[in-house]
Amino acid sequence: MFQPLVIKDLVAKVPIIQGGMGIGISLSNLAGHVAKEGGIGVLSTAQIGYNTPNFEKSPLRANWQAIEDEFKKAKEIAKGGIVGFNIMAAQFQYDKIVKHAASIGADVIISGAGLPVNLPELVEGTKTKIAPIVSSAKGAKVLLKTWAKRYSRTADFVVIEGPKAGGHLGFKAEDLQSATENMDAEVIKIVEIVNEFAEQFNEKVPVIFAGGVFTKEDIEHYLSLGCSGVQMATRFVATTECDAPEDFKNRYVQAKEEDIEILKSPVGMPGRALKNDFSKRIKTEKIPIEKCRDCLSHKHCDRKTIPYCISEALLHSVRGNTENGLLFAGANVYRVDKITSVKELIAELTN
Repeated sequence: MFQPLVIKDLVAKVPIIQGGMGIGISLSNLAGHVAKEGGIGVLSTAQIGYNTPNFEKSPLRANWQAIEDEFKKAKEIAKGGIVGFNIMAAQFQYDKIVKHAASIGADVIISGAGLPVNLPELVEGTKTKIAPIVSSAKGAKVLLKTWAKRYSRTADFVVIEGPKAGGHLGFKAEDLQSATENMDAEVIKIVEIVNEFAEQFNEKVPVIFAGGVFTKEDIEHYLSLGCSGVQMATRFVATTECDAPEDFKNRYVQAKEEDIEILKSPVGMPGRALKNDFSKRIKTEKIPIEKCRDCLSHKHCDRKTIPYCISEALLHSVRGNTENGLLFAGANVYRVDKITSVKELIAELTN
């Protein structure tokens, strides 16, 4: 058995964080059951209220209420387990969403898709633990130095997202191969940097690795590099408790290695996804926006020039139209061969 993951006064019996997946993939059922089994369950705030009656009429209001509703349901399932949120720094009204999540008692908030420079001030006065997502030693040093100087504090934990992750990646497409080859060395550097800032504040700051973690041996490998745990997303999709529809889950089970490709996101980042009719279309045509649902800040999304709307693409997939939607997935999705339960998966990864 592995050592528990300790984040200040929070103790997860299993050093596994379930990655936040939007839209609608990691909601209360998945996050709650992962937390119940000793890991850390994470809700994605990306259009979290997509399945509520008033979403299309008022997405911002629906999402605001769903943050509270989904968290409450997840905590009830978790029976005392740790539940938090993944909130993208690029999300529209990011500051308000973080404050809202912290005010309702989120145990943790993990934030990436840009450096969450002002995250500490948004959770001030709450018990919520915060973690930035970084992909390089340079990014980690810049952010932690900023937090130390501006807020006289450091992160409660840090998530390293490697180049084998699903969805948006913190690397240029042309750098993915070299990043994959050099990631272990980068992990060691980031752990050293995090430890330096932790010592400055006389704290212990766990480092979590994400991206391509698939087996117990993978977990052991990253622990050997100095990490305290891992974050996994792709494997949790193929569980009965995952909030994704069955068609979405079956796409993972049926995927072959040649079905995985790197796409260009509307926000300019590369993203890893499964091939389908939608992925073919966006290579040759611009897909008009049906309706803006204010998913990304105006800084990150020019509504007039983007090649397609990422919310619409993800909504199609979670609403049963997986052939014409975006299917984000990790590099090892082709190794998923069955749908299991959260309990069985965690037992496989830890026994």
